[in-house]
Amino acid sequence: MRDLGEILREARVVAVLGAHHEAGRPAFYVPDYLASVGYRILPVNPMLVGRVLWGVPTVARLTDLTEAVDLVDVFRRSEALPEHLDELLGMSPAPRTVWFQSGVRNDTVASRLTAAGLEVVQDRCTLAEHRGRRLPPVTPPQASR
Repeated sequence: MRDLGEILREARVVAVLGAHHEAGRPAFYVPDYLASVGYRILPVNPMLVGRVLWGVPTVARLTDLTEAVDLVDVFRRSEALPEHLDELLGMSPAPRTVWFQSGVRNDTVASRLTAAGLEVVQDRCTLAEHRGRRLPPVTPPQASR
């Protein structure tokens, strides 16, 4: 696996599986931080479809996204990950990295994703890794239309 700093330096577009609208929840404040340092955030949560977060309407599933994603940041319980496996594998184009947030780990799902050629990070926080490594802001991508 590549260095976590390298993954974060190269990513520009981040899909957030389990994105939330409440400021006190990690599934809000982590992607909010990422947006503040230049990442384009694409929220995914079937309970919030259509709600605009980070300037983008929320979609129900990863496969509903209409633009390429570099990294999928997963905010779902470990035991819920198998229900998202087909969705993760069905993304086209496939993301380079699937990142399970702090406390999220599922070796079976990770093995299936790795076997399909995806890079997997487990039980790590994108905010903590970006901030802790003192990475600079990224150059935001142009939004797809």
